[in-house]
Amino acid sequence: MGMSEWQRADRPRRRIGRGVEVHVTIGSTNDRARELLGEPDGEGRAVVAEEQTSGRGRRGRAWHSPPGRNLMMSIAIRPRLAAADAWQLGVASALGARSACAAFAPVALKWPNDLVASGGAKVGGMLLETTIDGDRISAAVIGVGINVNWPRSEMPPEIAVGATSLGELAGILIDRVDLLTGLLDALDAELVAVEGGTSPLPRYRRACATLGTAVGVETAGGRIEGLAIEIDDLGALVIETAAGRVALTSGEVVRLHAGVPT
Repeated sequence: MGMSEWQRADRPRRRIGRGVEVHVTIGSTNDRARELLGEPDGEGRAVVAEEQTSGRGRRGRAWHSPPGRNLMMSIAIRPRLAAADAWQLGVASALGARSACAAFAPVALKWPNDLVASGGAKVGGMLLETTIDGDRISAAVIGVGINVNWPRSEMPPEIAVGATSLGELAGILIDRVDLLTGLLDALDAELVAVEGGTSPLPRYRRACATLGTAVGVETAGGRIEGLAIEIDDLGALVIETAAGRVALTSGEVVRLHAGVPT
């Protein structure tokens, strides 16, 4: 796809997705988006890469993707939000990404912000990097990676075992520019709502497939196992464990096949 094709997704009136910058190859779209905050009119510009050489996911994991198949995009903004509400931006962004994917195939959310198929296979993920200055968020970089036209049969075995792609779910070849346009529209609308004081939490709870499942969560303090029972009012995942309830603000969720530990 020609680099100019991506410009179809540009909407000058949006705060998110005001301009589209495309790279054949780049280290990290998140790093480039952050750089843009220091450039004139750089805020809100979508940075798209066909290939990332040092892309990363949550918890410092590498993000692998073959060139020209998927959607890797980052934008940086200066949200008008209190630091205490930073978690709402992540929740809202996840809902925006889910909404964009839903134009092609239904996906759910795995806490905190993975996009998953009904069986739990990962379709995409997000990496939100916020900078806090006092009691305000001074900057936020929203990175989104979605497997689009990458068949499971072509994924490395270690990825294919737990992943799928939007095109595979939809049964069609997806126009990635259309997906990007929908993604930027949705993220922009979510930002407006959150800044306006509307909590994304009720919608997130409905979209979160993690609730009601037995999970194992890898945290800095070790692994916690139990039943995911709710998302609390600060966006934390509440787990009923053998030792009582635990509220987690971050961690890597692994769905368990067994029931709750006794």
